[in-house]
Amino acid sequence: MEYKVLEKITEEVRLNKKVALAVITRVEGSSPRKQGAMMAVLEDGKTYGTIGGGKLELVVTEYAKKCIANGKNETYRFKLNDEEGSLHMQCGGEAEVFIKVFKPNHKLLIVGGGHIALKLYKMGKMLGFYTVILEDREEYCRKDRFPEADELKLGSIEESLKNYPIDENCYIVIVTRGHKYDEIALKTVIYSRAKYIGMIGSVNKTKYIFDNLRGQGVSDDILSKVFAPIGLKLGGQTPEEIALSIMSEILLVKNNGALKHMKELMIEAYEKL
Repeated sequence: MEYKVLEKITEEVRLNKKVALAVITRVEGSSPRKQGAMMAVLEDGKTYGTIGGGKLELVVTEYAKKCIANGKNETYRFKLNDEEGSLHMQCGGEAEVFIKVFKPNHKLLIVGGGHIALKLYKMGKMLGFYTVILEDREEYCRKDRFPEADELKLGSIEESLKNYPIDENCYIVIVTRGHKYDEIALKTVIYSRAKYIGMIGSVNKTKYIFDNLRGQGVSDDILSKVFAPIGLKLGGQTPEEIALSIMSEILLVKNNGALKHMKELMIEAYEKL
């Protein structure tokens, strides 16, 4: 039974989904299951395996869902009797349950498959991102072009983005072949929960697209969340240099970083002495 639970955990992790593993780590007295019993809990509360059923399993499932929501591992202790503060069960013993949360990798959604997208994809994989390519041109959305991409979404960019489960774990980079498609992509994701939305282009192009979206009712408050023109001002014009400036900005957002030279921190430390 336990190996099937672990298989389910592995399956969910491979799909880059959140999942929790609940394990009985200590038992005193009588309990529904022994130490080592385990259960997988999915984000929607569906379970695989069992730690004894009944009230214990019901309560642990709810705790596991909370752990998944906040991304924290926790240990809980339960009295399995009818005393105050217990689960009001007839077993009579006590059980300790450890809940381990498996969090998905951060997702890098690259909208477009051109030269800059190719360099972004390589950097994203190197940095451990779950990487997705979205393109409407078959020649730019092939497995031989992006051999290690976790997903290739070929077809209408608008439809692909509408149908993709974008959440706060997603970092979206819009680098299509033209401002028309960039605007379509931005309009599609601008109200999403993505942690980062960046769009490539000059100041003039950005202003043109932003003005179009304002005319369609998008507020300045929403537009201000878009990183456009995209990237940090590192200098350089090659696809590699542009991709590096974009990934640097993404890491800054992802890690709550600061735009400072590390040597400035040393100077500040000396000034405090």
